[in-house]
Amino acid sequence: MQAFENFLLGKCSFQEYDDSILKNCIPFDCGHNDLNSFFKDDALKFCNQLLGKTHCFTLDDDPSIIVCAFTISNDSIKARDLPNSIKRKVTKLIPREKTLRNYPAILIGRLGVNIKYRGTTVSLELMNFIKSWFIDSKNKTGCRYIIVDSYNEPIALHYYSKNGFPAIFHDEPQEKEYLKIPLEQSLKTRLMYFDLIVLKS
Repeated sequence: MQAFENFLLGKCSFQEYDDSILKNCIPFDCGHNDLNSFFKDDALKFCNQLLGKTHCFTLDDDPSIIVCAFTISNDSIKARDLPNSIKRKVTKLIPREKTLRNYPAILIGRLGVNIKYRGTTVSLELMNFIKSWFIDSKNKTGCRYIIVDSYNEPIALHYYSKNGFPAIFHDEPQEKEYLKIPLEQSLKTRLMYFDLIVLKS
C-alpha cells in the first residue's frame, strides 16, 4: 500500500461510535443530509440490532469534533448471480473460483468526512485505513472484497473510483436489470468493489 499522510493516526483517536460520542461530540456534519441523519439517529440502532458497526475518528486537540465516521457489516459478492462478463471481471484472480458461490466481503454501509476537512488528506487516509484493517494478519475472518453501494452522485462516485473501486456493472441499465428495477426508475446507488488481494505482498 502506498504511504499516506498520518493525520488520522497521528492527531486523532479511533473509537467505536457509541452513546458517549453522541452525547459529548458536536453533531457530525459531512454535508450530506441522509448521512448526517443516519449517524445522528440510526447508527446506534444498527449496532444494537447487529446490522452494522460504526466507528469514528475524533480530533485529539478537541475530542468533541468527529473528523470522520463509517459503518461496516458483513456481506458477500454473489458471483453466481452476476452476468458472465461481470463474474469474470470480479473473480479473475480467485483460485478454484468455480468451487465458490459467494465471495466474502465487507460492506461499507455509510461513510462520511466532516465538511471542515474537505480538501485535505482525510478521505484518502480513511479509505486506506479501512483497506489495511482487513488485510491485517490479525483479522479474524476472511475478507476478499470491500463493497459499497455508493450514492449515484458525482462526488461519491468519483471518491470511490479514485480509491480503486470500479463499478461492478458496466452501466445503469445492466445494474437495473440485475436488481430488477424498471428502466424508467432512477438508480439511487451504484454497486462498486475493491479487491483486497492487490494489497497483499
